[in-house]
This record gives sequence, structure tokens and C-alpha cells, in this order.
Amino acid sequence: MGLFLNHDMKYLIRPLFLFVILFFQSQLALAHGFGGSGFLDGLVHPVLGWDHLLAMVAVGILSVQIGGRAVWSVPALFVLMVILSMTIGLSKYELPFLELGIVFSVVFLGITIALNTAKRELVAMVFVAFFAFFHGYAHGVEMPELAKPLLFGVGMAMGTTLLHVFGVAIGVVAERFQEQGRGFLRHVGSGLAGIGLFVLATEYLKIF
Repeated sequence: MGLFLNHDMKYLIRPLFLFVILFFQSQLALAHGFGGSGFLDGLVHPVLGWDHLLAMVAVGILSVQIGGRAVWSVPALFVLMVILSMTIGLSKYELPFLELGIVFSVVFLGITIALNTAKRELVAMVFVAFFAFFHGYAHGVEMPELAKPLLFGVGMAMGTTLLHVFGVAIGVVAERFQEQGRGFLRHVGSGLAGIGLFVLATEYLKIF
């Protein structure tokens, strides 16, 4: 069993390694002054916000748990909804409870992954589209003034897609480990929900 785990750990390390590369390349892009110009700024924007990052990875994992065509339809809907709501967010109107909706999406997705309760593709798509609106709208509001909207949008869509693919990779690898993999995803989901609840408690409810 130990040899089996050691051999298959490479399937988990690969997506993690790619994610680390993406994150540090985004930091390098900003450090060298590539941010704010359009495409690159849009590409790294989902990675730099912890709430966006966790939610988009969670959507990828969730799609694998549902299975079937949901593996591509659920993330694709999220990307499309993000693009649509981003264009609305360009109005710069401060939407009430925007950040709260984004944080709650992390909590909801985390709990759903931990309990593995998402079974119906259509139901998942409704909730994913709802939460994607908050994420996309925030991207539009936060878009730098000097950025070119079209290039920023294309970069953001690609960055979002990459995070979804990373989440799908985690889910697929976890499936290879069967019960151990499902246990791993329960921990991942619990961690996501825990982070979201901590932020809700500290930033919004002011408990701590």
C-alpha cells in the first residue's frame, strides 16, 4: 500500500506544482510592472484574491464530484457568468453585500464538497451561476482604470479557467484513491468552509 501511494502521489504533485508556478508567475508579472495593462492583469487577478482563488478551485472539485458532463458544464457556466457580470461591474456601482456574497460562496462550496451532496448538475449550475455573479461583478469593479476592458476580460477568463482546471485535476486525482481520496476531499471542503467562516466571523460579525 505504501508503494502504491508513493507511486500515485505524482498525480497529485503535478497539479499542485503547476498551481505554484502560476501563482509565482503572477507575482513576477506584477513585480515587473506588467499589471494594469490588460491581459496579464486580468490573468493574475483571480489568483491574487484568496476568495476568488478558493471558490474557483472549489467549483472544479465540485464538478468532478457530480461527474458526467458537469465536469466541463459547471466550470464553463461559471466562466460565462463571470464575464457577463464583469461587464455589469464596469459601471463601478457598489453592489450591497458584494464581498459577503463572495465569502459565502467559499463557505457554501466548501460545505458542499465536504458533505459530497452535489448530485444534480442543474441544481449545481444554478448555485454556481449565482455565486459567479458576485465574483465577476467584483472583477469589473476592481478593474484598473488604465486597463483595456477586452484584454482584461480575456485574461481574467483564462485565469479563471486555469483555476477550474486545477480544481478538476485535484478531484480527478482524488478519485484515483477512492475512499482515501474522498476523505481527502472532505478535509479540503472542510478547510475551505472553515476559512470562509473565519473571515465571516472576523470581518463581518466582528466576533474576534
